[in-house]
Amino acid sequence: MKEDNRNLLLAITLSVVVLFGWQYFYGVPQMEKQKQIAQQNQQAQSQTAPVPAPGAAPVPGAAPGQTVAPAVAPATGAVLTRDQALAQSPRVRIETPKIAGSLSLTGARLDDVSLKAYRETVDPNSPIIVLLSPLGGPNGYYSDFGWVAAPGANVSLPNATTVWTADAQVLTPAKPLTLTWDNGQGLLFRRVVTVDDNAMFQIRDEVENKGAAPVSLFPYAQVVRHGRPATLGYYVLHEGLIGYVGDHGLQEFTYDHVDKEPLLSPGTNGRVWKDAVGGFVGITDKYWAAAVVPDQSRKYDGRFSSVQTGAARTYQADFLSEAVTVAPGASATSTARLFAGAKEVAAISGYETNLGIKRFDLMIDWGWFYFFTKPMFFLLDWIFKHVGNFGVAILIVTLILKGIFFPLASKSYASMAKMKALQPEMLALRERYADDKMKQQQALMELYKTQKINPLAGCWPVLVQIPIFFALYKILFITIEMRHAPFFGWIRDLAAPDPTNLFNLFGLLPFTPPAILHLGLWPIIMGITMFVQMKMNPEPPDPVQKMMFTWMPVFFTFLLGSFPAGLVIYWSWNNLLSVLQQGYIMRKHGVKIELFDNIKAMFGKKPEPAPVTAPAKPANSNKK
Repeated sequence: MKEDNRNLLLAITLSVVVLFGWQYFYGVPQMEKQKQIAQQNQQAQSQTAPVPAPGAAPVPGAAPGQTVAPAVAPATGAVLTRDQALAQSPRVRIETPKIAGSLSLTGARLDDVSLKAYRETVDPNSPIIVLLSPLGGPNGYYSDFGWVAAPGANVSLPNATTVWTADAQVLTPAKPLTLTWDNGQGLLFRRVVTVDDNAMFQIRDEVENKGAAPVSLFPYAQVVRHGRPATLGYYVLHEGLIGYVGDHGLQEFTYDHVDKEPLLSPGTNGRVWKDAVGGFVGITDKYWAAAVVPDQSRKYDGRFSSVQTGAARTYQADFLSEAVTVAPGASATSTARLFAGAKEVAAISGYETNLGIKRFDLMIDWGWFYFFTKPMFFLLDWIFKHVGNFGVAILIVTLILKGIFFPLASKSYASMAKMKALQPEMLALRERYADDKMKQQQALMELYKTQKINPLAGCWPVLVQIPIFFALYKILFITIEMRHAPFFGWIRDLAAPDPTNLFNLFGLLPFTPPAILHLGLWPIIMGITMFVQMKMNPEPPDPVQKMMFTWMPVFFTFLLGSFPAGLVIYWSWNNLLSVLQQGYIMRKHGVKIELFDNIKAMFGKKPEPAPVTAPAKPANSNKK
């Protein structure tokens, strides 16, 4: 019995370590963080932002030597709302099945993108997600493309104040947009912008040299974000600058990280990766991202940077491709792409495969257990396509995994059942060698060996569950497919905590308890299933262990109260399947199931201790 309880104690300890680890790495409960972010976003929307002074333009860098794309000039002047900032420039409307927005003809800047398929809350009438916004309004966030001249060259190039001429008023997947601008010095610039049905833009820049001298130009593209956005701040979720920069590999910099990088130039912190081929650079949020993609066959230098602009910092992810020389009478082209949308797994994977974008799938933060998390998502998604509900898909995947690991769990529970059957012999050995712990352990190990019992077998079901728990939590937390995915009844978002609360009687009382007292119905169900599973085993003789096992389900119930509802549903369902599995195996091996006896014992009277009597003195005790 002691060995069996020790195994159970070890299993519970492992579970506690996992859960506390998740709580530590993910910070405060997600629900509380979401409230803080909503408040911060509300404050940001109420604030105004500076407008660039008339004639302000990006400052070109020394292209080949310093490998710098155009930097953003500090903004000064009056303040505008987002709508006012949009109205400052003539625009071409963008309309796709997934995107609504516009392109500014001043600077040919992509700075207005909203995601029609996604809303801020589960309320279908809530505002749609705004991703890109113009400079001059709140939360400026946009993408630029263009050319940089060689150091010392006196060439007039299109910049942030250049007004392009468009051949259409609307950009759609079926209708590309052509922009033109003549610098008046013999160079004609032409830009063809196309967009697909989702969120990928292609920018094909062409320069025609009508002058008498050759010109060397360096293509660049950048994503620029003014001000630091509100982030969740979880350790295992990357938010900030991201890129896969050729042989330099995956680069993930938080906003704090890039702020602390060495100076690239006065006032600008950052890092540069030279001579890369393939990949992308950009800025990512939890569910959305904006990333520029260079020509996958040409060398480029990638850069992350941060510069102080007024009271806030401006963050930039850019690339500068190798030089293109345009001879007199000739023309040259450069092609790049911009992804500005939701990080849907199918779309991201499709772009990587169909467009040949090197490791574009890493735009989604699958984490260290990529090799397990991603396949598990595909299994969930495949089942979802057949059943139409991600919650049901979680239940089916749990059942499948239980079936896969049934042989291992069967051996584990069978070993535990044999140990229960051998408890009389184990107690006899302990009594026989009560004064010699070494012989006691040797005798027990010999008994285990004779009966072919693994004393640590009880830990395997928990150990197997840990990577599943990790992968499912990661999937629920990072994939946009799980965002606002409903289950049944009151669960309208599997990625958010159960919205009900015991402490206001599940909505009957008109007040909202503090986050620390958030305890929904599904966590309570999980606690009950965990309680039943623990009571399948004999009560431990040690009072401390007994008290710990009694209160452990309560502890886990409160601990999981702030976890995503999908994970709590998985845990509850897994507990129920474990109870059925353990009961079946125990009956198969003729071991008594002590569930109801153990529950009754909790509420029964404790036996009174026998009175202690002094031992009788021998008759001749007074004789010397």
